[in-house]
Amino acid sequence: MYGDMIYGLNKIKEMAEGDSDFIASVIGVFLEEVPEDLQALETAVGSGDFGQIYQLSHKLKPNVDLLEMEPTRVLALEMETMGKNQEDLEGIRVRFGRLKQDIDQAVIELRRDFDL
Repeated sequence: MYGDMIYGLNKIKEMAEGDSDFIASVIGVFLEEVPEDLQALETAVGSGDFGQIYQLSHKLKPNVDLLEMEPTRVLALEMETMGKNQEDLEGIRVRFGRLKQDIDQAVIELRRDFDL
């Protein structure tokens, strides 16, 4: 699906217009914020807190979208909707497992690729 990479940089590169510091700062923010949000989301999923599931999924969406992680964005969107509608906690748990796997993988690759 992605070839070797779980993420893409085309969107960020377009925004950066050749500014490599900009790219590095966007990646830095992703690496700082996203694992924290993911941790909080894991807690919310564990305790069945639909409000937090909704908010945190909503917050994760643009971050994974920026890195062209389309299947991950879809998972976040589905979790956001389910959280909002307060439905199917089991379905949320299943999606979270895949979301976490994707984001953990992206974090590993980004740290490696950007030497961060």
